[in-house]
Amino acid sequence: MYIPKPFRMEEQETLYAFIEQNSFGILISAPSSSASPSVLQASHLPFLLQPEKHCLTSHLARGNDQWRELEGQEVLVIFQGPHHYISPSWYGTNAAVPTWNYTAVHVYGRVEMLDDGAMFPMLQELVNTYEEPSSVYRLDESNEELVTGLLQGIVGFNIRISRIEGQWKLSQNHSRERQERVIQGLRGAPNEQAASLAALMQGNLK
Repeated sequence: MYIPKPFRMEEQETLYAFIEQNSFGILISAPSSSASPSVLQASHLPFLLQPEKHCLTSHLARGNDQWRELEGQEVLVIFQGPHHYISPSWYGTNAAVPTWNYTAVHVYGRVEMLDDGAMFPMLQELVNTYEEPSSVYRLDESNEELVTGLLQGIVGFNIRISRIEGQWKLSQNHSRERQERVIQGLRGAPNEQAASLAALMQGNLK
């Protein structure tokens, strides 16, 4: 990912927190033995981050051919955070051009396919992560037989993280006054993306 120096985020704790908050990512791989090797494959997936192991975990539908050549392959996973159009009108001048502020993390790593014994615990962790604390739904002895049967339809994998890149494009290349004007402009936009981006920019100013 092209990252100008003012926008580069290298703090691992911040990058990992971002992944956990924006964990629905895009897995991108290039099939090595395909008749058309230049054709990339991509799937939108929920990911679990294991920070202590520097590892991402997810699963694909068995009917999705992307899994068939993943073992040992280096892949890219893209996580997208808040983003929004930035109007030059917010700067208070016409001597500027439009841009787009955003946050994104790219993760690179090699794939290890999960064996059958690891699949049910992986799904348990997924459910425990995404279910609300007040939810009564669990994966346990009460539905293990049902879930075990359905496991035949998915394929799990880990990605051992080898490199991670983060871009926080939050108008850092502009004066503090302009950044504050952009924050006000975003706060006036009627959508959650703008509000989230404004909060990030405000935190960055501090």
